[in-house]
Amino acid sequence: MRIIAVEEHFLDPEIAAATAPALKELSPDFAAAFIATGDFPPPEVAQGLGERRIADMDDSGIGMQVLSCPNAQLLPPESAVEVARHVNDKAADATRRHPDRFAAFAALPTAVPDAAAAELERCVTDLGFVGTLITGRTEGEFLDAPRFDPILKSAADLDVPIYLHPAVPPWAITCACYAGGLSPIVTARLQTSAWGWHQETATHFLRLVLSGVLDRYPQLQFILGHWGEMVPFFLDRINAELPQRVTKLDRPFIDYFHDNVYITPSGMFSQAQLQYCLETLSIDRILFSTDYPILPMAGSTGFLDEANIPDEYKRKIAYENAERLLRLTRKGDPDNRLADNKNGPVPTVVS
Repeated sequence: MRIIAVEEHFLDPEIAAATAPALKELSPDFAAAFIATGDFPPPEVAQGLGERRIADMDDSGIGMQVLSCPNAQLLPPESAVEVARHVNDKAADATRRHPDRFAAFAALPTAVPDAAAAELERCVTDLGFVGTLITGRTEGEFLDAPRFDPILKSAADLDVPIYLHPAVPPWAITCACYAGGLSPIVTARLQTSAWGWHQETATHFLRLVLSGVLDRYPQLQFILGHWGEMVPFFLDRINAELPQRVTKLDRPFIDYFHDNVYITPSGMFSQAQLQYCLETLSIDRILFSTDYPILPMAGSTGFLDEANIPDEYKRKIAYENAERLLRLTRKGDPDNRLADNKNGPVPTVVS
């Protein structure tokens, strides 16, 4: 069975250097919390976009990765456009060299919104990218801030999804919620992978809906990792406490989640969470992801093998939903419904 994994990162030395000061301000002990405990991949793995990564994919049964380089939202405005373009060109080179193994999400210089919108258009129309991944806030603001509307409009006009990726919360939130009486390493993990960045991403999506973004752009699609970043588990509560008479939106909140969101496990391979999400969402809205190289690919495909769901559901999660959403054509299938993709050259999926 084909597997398309949609949250698969690579790290770039230039973007790492450019964002290091901002990340240090948000989380002074972020690096120590992960590197010192052996939970962060070595540079040759994290940065690689060649044969070693493909060998890992082969060993793990992953047919295609949708590449993304996180943290462009921390780039300072004066260098954001140049660095983001460099990162995207690097990803494009990988997709050209291995079109049957890699697709890509654009890294956007969101600190310069008009340039970010233009870069998304370049990546989709010229480079064949399939969407964008946005990592948290930009200069303290979520995407619902009016200044970012050009980015949202560009994604809607291009008909490509936005993957809302977790990010470190502002330092004031960390001080209020995650620090005080805890060790620096515990604080760094609590503010990020254990809890904080999932809360951040859930709030990010909630604000996008409640600010009316999806009323302006009703076809715009978002992807949420980690089984929907907690939202599915509070969906009924959110819908009840934020009815239309309060929100003044065109639709009930639950409808936006059902119609405008895809979710992925991001390496959290829990059968219990899968079953809950299947009861909450359409099977057509669940994608596969491993969160490589932060988490290993090894053993990830066993999650679907072991799942107590019909084979047709497994195929949807494994590759069919991603093919449809991202318009990935299948090699050797000229009649594929996505072969005439309007967004220019696209990666192909091995049959």
